[in-house]
Amino acid sequence: MTALADQVAIITGASRGIGRATALALAETGVKVVVNYAQSSTAAEALVAEIEALGSQALALKADVSKPEEVDNLIEATLGQWGRIDILVNNAGITRDTLLLRMKLEDWQAVLDLNLTGVFLCTKAVSKLMLKQKSGRIINITSVAGLMGNPGQANYSAAKAGVIGFTKTVAKELASRGITVNAVAPGFIATDMTQDLKADDILQFIPLGRYGQPKEVAGMIRFLATDPAAAYITGQTFNVDGGMVMH
Repeated sequence: MTALADQVAIITGASRGIGRATALALAETGVKVVVNYAQSSTAAEALVAEIEALGSQALALKADVSKPEEVDNLIEATLGQWGRIDILVNNAGITRDTLLLRMKLEDWQAVLDLNLTGVFLCTKAVSKLMLKQKSGRIINITSVAGLMGNPGQANYSAAKAGVIGFTKTVAKELASRGITVNAVAPGFIATDMTQDLKADDILQFIPLGRYGQPKEVAGMIRFLATDPAAAYITGQTFNVDGGMVMH
């Protein structure tokens, strides 16, 4: 038995990329995983099958986490299946990149709604349960863009910077009940979101000289979810970026 065995995790945006790698990393330790997705049911169900092949349990649940009623349904379905929620990984996100002067209000709002408001809605919903349990791990996925900015990503950078501030505040509010809240800031990770970028333009700014792999981010998330290993860590942001941003 591992430290995480039989715990229940919700991972938003789990059907691909970092979310998918995180679902597998947690499932390998015996965590029961809710694979939240917004569009690709095929990918989500395939991931469920892969998790079950590892000997763990999983459930694919569709929800747009920027919508309160869909978040409520996600929580209720999870509780109906397993009766508790121990880990929340707020991973769901989108980009709608363009320079500020070309950015439409709807492109700004869509990114803020999912990447920041979605984190708020999911965290608020699970916090009520975790307060009763007097335990819980909340891990928010931010980005190096939220730390250093990135041309063409005013909306994304603002949302991800907001996630960092949100993480610190909620960590202080929930700490007395044994709930930790941390953020992970990936750099350039080899996912669908980065496949169209020009690697040569980016790699010169990464001391390790390569893109990261989703499983490398998932490793940090799994560590932060683990009790007692990470029990004394809260309100922090951890970069997984090959040295791109050094504090």
